Amino acid sequence: MILELISHRPMNAKTAPPLLFVHGAWHGAWCWDEYFLPYFAQRGHHAHALSLRGHGDSPKTKRMFLNGIWDYVADVKHIVDQLEAEYGAPPVLIGHSMGGYVVQKYLEKYSASGAVLVASIPSVGTLPFTLRFIPRYPHVAIQLLLRLSAYPMVSSLERSHRLFFSDDMPREQVKKYHDRIGNESVRILFDGGVFQIPRSKLIRSKNVPMLVIAAENDRVFLVREGKSTAKAYDAPLVIIKHTAHDMMLEKTWQETADHIVAWLEKLS
Repeated sequence: MILELISHRPMNAKTAPPLLFVHGAWHGAWCWDEYFLPYFAQRGHHAHALSLRGHGDSPKTKRMFLNGIWDYVADVKHIVDQLEAEYGAPPVLIGHSMGGYVVQKYLEKYSASGAVLVASIPSVGTLPFTLRFIPRYPHVAIQLLLRLSAYPMVSSLERSHRLFFSDDMPREQVKKYHDRIGNESVRILFDGGVFQIPRSKLIRSKNVPMLVIAAENDRVFLVREGKSTAKAYDAPLVIIKHTAHDMMLEKTWQETADHIVAWLEKLS
């Protein structure tokens, strides 16, 4: 399977492992290409972002609702193997939201040069978010089950704005990103909430260096969940002020990126 991979290679590369960015639900590699990939390349890092199967320009291997967490982990492993063959070292994995969950599950089976969880599904899984979402949007929850699709959660421009972005983000910019989001597997909610919660003790035993970054105004995964995730992995925690869930697309994106750059320097 040929997965979409967007790559930015630096003119003057650092002696450091490559970076592999893993997007969240409904997104694709495009969300990293807006700001992060060129920015990290400018700072000497080989920066790559994949689109998981059924997302972005990656192929659909089966109906979306059949995709589970281990399908997405297999996609990451596929790209990791390519990058390790090219660079001689496994990449640092940087996962946003669902991508952070994919990174956590990946680390149950494999290792990495490091991991950064950005506004990630927490170490306790998706159940707390689901229990907050359903009472607020019960009609959407019904659509999820009837259509076996997670797209109804973000089908509304206004709801996407509330979930992903700060209130003051211009509507035309929100619409630009909303037009690019796609379907998502409803199975992931069940994997992340019940059947495949991250095994944090196993992951921590791998001793992979980790950084956790949370957004002060995140309405999807709350700051307290970022704090508990950092504690679960004995990882440093950074909280970005005045920022919502899609941290790589918010107006504060550079502050988030700079914290990752600083952590990578210490990692080296």
